[in-house]
Amino acid sequence: MASLTIVVATIFLLSLTSASVAVHGRSSRRRFVRSYDEPCMEMRLYLHDILYDYSNSTSNSTAAAATKPTALANAVPSTGGTFFGEVVVFNDPVTEGRALPPSLEETAVRAQGLYLYNSKEAFNAWFAFSIVFNSTGRRGTLNLMGADIIAEKTRDISVVGGTGDFFMSRGVATLRTDAFEGFTYFRLQMDIKLYECYV
Repeated sequence: MASLTIVVATIFLLSLTSASVAVHGRSSRRRFVRSYDEPCMEMRLYLHDILYDYSNSTSNSTAAAATKPTALANAVPSTGGTFFGEVVVFNDPVTEGRALPPSLEETAVRAQGLYLYNSKEAFNAWFAFSIVFNSTGRRGTLNLMGADIIAEKTRDISVVGGTGDFFMSRGVATLRTDAFEGFTYFRLQMDIKLYECYV
């Protein structure tokens, strides 16, 4: 019985390698690649987060706090407040270079989701968001989530799935804080390596 299960699983995996995958209504013959040594796709992107804080421009802001920090956030005097429990919702422009795009609303790639501050003793966050591609070059989404230990120079979060050109993608995104201005702006460099993808 165990050998039959292995055979069925092998046939299923082999059928994935030659599956016909529909991408935005178009059927295309794509090959499923799974490799844990070399990524099947790599990209470097920059996420620009502009947090509205009641003093900056509403038209240029791309993120806003959806909740206030909890009472516990300010109850630990050694940290000076860590925003523990605050949830921020964002719809940020994403670029291939470091420069902010001229029009923040019309970028072809956007990051949409949330981050929350999840430590009462350190300034740490947890991300859950989709990178939405809407251009002639790439269409679909990559879905990312994981802990953002802000004090570390680089940190990894998981690519847990995708749609369209990134159908069923899996991998790792290495984050690095590339720039920041107080609490109102930060730019993240995201080095994304996919180890499971259709090519």
